[in-house]
Amino acid sequence: MKNILLLVHDDEGQEARLQAALDLTRALGGHLQCIDVTPFPVIAGDLYAGFGETALMLDERDSEARNKKRISAHLAKEDVSWDWVDTTGEIASCLLKEAALADIVVLNRQLDNYPLPDMRTIAGQVLMHARVPVLAVPQQVNGFAMKRALLAWDGHPSCIATMRACTPLLSLAEEVEILTIKDGSIQAEPSDAARYLSRHKVNASIRVLNDRLHPADAIIEEEASQWKADYVIMGAYGRGRIMETFGGVTRRLLTHGKLPLVLGH
Repeated sequence: MKNILLLVHDDEGQEARLQAALDLTRALGGHLQCIDVTPFPVIAGDLYAGFGETALMLDERDSEARNKKRISAHLAKEDVSWDWVDTTGEIASCLLKEAALADIVVLNRQLDNYPLPDMRTIAGQVLMHARVPVLAVPQQVNGFAMKRALLAWDGHPSCIATMRACTPLLSLAEEVEILTIKDGSIQAEPSDAARYLSRHKVNASIRVLNDRLHPADAIIEEEASQWKADYVIMGAYGRGRIMETFGGVTRRLLTHGKLPLVLGH
């Protein structure tokens, strides 16, 4: 896990993404690739809409040019290897073009103060089509702590693939907890995950909960809070209790989650 792809765009979540990506890149001894996307403006309307779109595009390009100057100056002072790609288009599509050779993509969960860009949808599209883990951070965080990792586990293929892809990240943790919510859909036991991780020198504890009354995302959030997790790692798609389809558990955590999420497909 050496190639970290960061979305650069002048929005409310950018500072959180940048700080998390820098922490991740340093911890993994990796390389940070910044993709600066200037989105196409869309104006619904009359014959003159094209003129408005052109003006908005020029404004957006000027804004991103100023943003690039500011972020580049910041990166020049950091002790990380990095490069920069400028592109124009729809954000998720631009990310997908660069994500093929990325090991993880740094985005936000849904932004709190402004609906655009739609980070929840962008994260979902990247997860579905790139098959690369996504680190989705709340816009209020000022870094990415990695000492305590909560792995939400149901043994489904997406969950297993996410754990395997993120083993280098889990190796950095001082403590890892494997959380399983028993509902009859577990395809591999949490002890199987613990054995796998132990062979990578990751010693994980196991917590099994029998709770069919509360939504899985609420249980995960409560356990993460009680255990004082720094982040949650989980599969994003499937039909298990934890790894419900994107319209369920994952969607709600990307909307309301208080901790950074590492999601995989």
